[in-house]
Amino acid sequence: MGELRQEFDLAVLLDCTSMARSSFYYHQKMLRKNDKYAEIKTMIKQIYHRHKGCFGYRRITLAMKEKGIIINHKTVMRLMKVLGLKSIIRIKEYRSYRGDLGKTAPNILERNFKTNQPNKKWATDVTEFNVSGNKLYLSPIIDLFNGEIISYELAERPAFAQVVNMLKKSFRKIKNTENIILHSDQGWQYQMKAYKHLLKQKGIIQSMSRKGNCLDNAIIENFFGTLKSEMFYTKKFKTIEDLKKEIKEYINYYNNDRIRLNLKGKSPVQYRTLSYQNII
Repeated sequence: MGELRQEFDLAVLLDCTSMARSSFYYHQKMLRKNDKYAEIKTMIKQIYHRHKGCFGYRRITLAMKEKGIIINHKTVMRLMKVLGLKSIIRIKEYRSYRGDLGKTAPNILERNFKTNQPNKKWATDVTEFNVSGNKLYLSPIIDLFNGEIISYELAERPAFAQVVNMLKKSFRKIKNTENIILHSDQGWQYQMKAYKHLLKQKGIIQSMSRKGNCLDNAIIENFFGTLKSEMFYTKKFKTIEDLKKEIKEYINYYNNDRIRLNLKGKSPVQYRTLSYQNII
């Protein structure tokens, strides 16, 4: 009857079941008394649905901790099974767009992805989406400090202008780019003189992966995999415009709300903000 109350007035339900109002409230009280996790279950469902089913038990445990609720992750896992809640994420093989190979830059990053300050090491790449035979390309810059997307550009064909627009957006956001290492694969966009000139103008150091070695740019490839498994593969898109809208919403969510285990249960923006306050 509890679920039916969301659709029908209690008086109607009591009349249909010939139940006294006092009996109803007595049974409700006993149910709450017997289920010590009733409030926890409600919170789990709220967090799960807020993140559209993308959070598993570990992230839900962290989200509850942020709200002041300390609970063992195994308990959350068990309660999620009781509630029939399961992360919708399914792993897909990542494939990014690759251009023709040619003149390259040295691999300065050398898989040393760690940095203790924001805007010291960036990475970029281009990935492709297909909606009913129509293509959409996403070109972002990610900060290796906290996995935050600094800037991005969407385009319906892999033109060099897309990369230029992405760079200019990052320059407007981050004023001091001197000595930032910007790592990429050996895509044709990153080998162009105009690209190299833009980086040099801003004092950015160019770094490139070795030929055919995706692990050299693992951080941004992981981002593409996460975006596709949490957003793209979980829905059916009818048009490119629908996909563009969803990608923009997801990147905002990813930066500001999506907590990460390796960021102490914070979102990228929260983690960066705390780093400026010297709290983390």
